[in-house]
Amino acid sequence: MFSFHPTDALAGYGPLARRSVDERATPRPGDIPPRSPAAGAAPRVALISNPKSHRNRNRIRDELANRPDLLFRAPQSRTELADTLAELAAQSVDLLIVDGGDGTIRDVMSAAVDIFGERMPRIALLPSGKTNALALDLGVPLDWGIDAIITAAQRSQFVARTPVEVRRADRDAPVLRGFLLGAGAFVRATSLAQHTHRLGAFNGLAVGLSLILAIGQTLLGSARNPWRRGEMMRVCAGNRGALRMPFYLVFASTLQALPLGLKPFGRVRSGLKLLTVAAPPRWLLAGVPALLTGSEAQWLDDAGYRRVDADRIELTTEDGFILDGEKYAGGDVVIGRGAPIWFVVP
Repeated sequence: MFSFHPTDALAGYGPLARRSVDERATPRPGDIPPRSPAAGAAPRVALISNPKSHRNRNRIRDELANRPDLLFRAPQSRTELADTLAELAAQSVDLLIVDGGDGTIRDVMSAAVDIFGERMPRIALLPSGKTNALALDLGVPLDWGIDAIITAAQRSQFVARTPVEVRRADRDAPVLRGFLLGAGAFVRATSLAQHTHRLGAFNGLAVGLSLILAIGQTLLGSARNPWRRGEMMRVCAGNRGALRMPFYLVFASTLQALPLGLKPFGRVRSGLKLLTVAAPPRWLLAGVPALLTGSEAQWLDDAGYRRVDADRIELTTEDGFILDGEKYAGGDVVIGRGAPIWFVVP
C-alpha cells in the first residue's frame, strides 16, 4: 500500500491560464473537465516512472530525494499500473507526472481515463523514451525536471490534447488511447526504427533514418515486394464511402507538430487527421518530399496520397496496427477522438 501526502508545492495552483491552439481543446458537454483541488486544499502530486524507458537512468533521483512529500511509483506491468492508478484516483491526485516515453503515456492514458473518470488529473511529462513525439508536440524539453513542472503548474500553464481512441467491436476489449496510429508500411517502418535504436539513433534521427530505409525498401523492391504490394485494408473516414483496396500506408494522428517538422497531413491544424497512400505508391521520389513538407497540391491526391479530417475512422486490417510504438492485433477497429486531456507545459 502507498502512503499519500499532500504537498504545499503547488499552493498557487490556479485556474486554467493557457489553452491549446486546438479549437476543440475546450471541453464539451460530457468531456472530462480539468481536475482541480478542492477550495483551500493542497493539491496532491504523484509520479509514475517507467524504469525501462530509454533515458530513465535515475536522472530524477536527486529531485525525488529533495521531495519526500511527492508520491513515487514504478509499476512493472500494466496490471500494476492499473492498480496504481486506482489508488491514486481514490486519493484524489491532482497532478500526475509521467516519467517515460510515448508508450508509457499511451498506457497511462488508456487506463487512467476510465479509472479517474470526471476526476482526471492534469498530466505532466518527463520525456525519457526513444521518440517522445507527444513531448515534442507540447514543447516539453527532454531535460525537463520535477521542479520545473511544479513551477509551471503553479503558473497554471496547461494545454489540452485530444488523444486518438481505438475501439474494437468486442465491448470487453479495452479502449486504447494514444497519438500516432499507423498501418501498412507504418508497421514495417516501426520495425526499422527498432533497428536504428539499437544503432544508437533516437528521436528525430531515428525517424529520419527509418524514413530513408523505408523509401529505399520501396523503391528497390519488385512488384512482389511487400512494401510495394501493400496490404488489403478497408478504410471508411467521415462521410466518404468505404474503400477496400491495397493500401501502402494508413496514418492517423491528433498531434499538430511531428518530429523533424514533418507535415504529412498538410497545413498544421487540430483534430483527427488521416493520410492514406494507395499501393503501389506512385511517383514516390516526388510524392514523398512534397507530402512530408506539407504540400497540398492536387496531383498528390490524384496520385493516391489522400488526406481527410474525420471524427470517426473505420479500419479493417489483418496485419495489425501500431499505436505509439507498439503493435496491436488486426481486425475491425473504430478510430476517434477522445475527451481532452490537460497537460502541463513550459
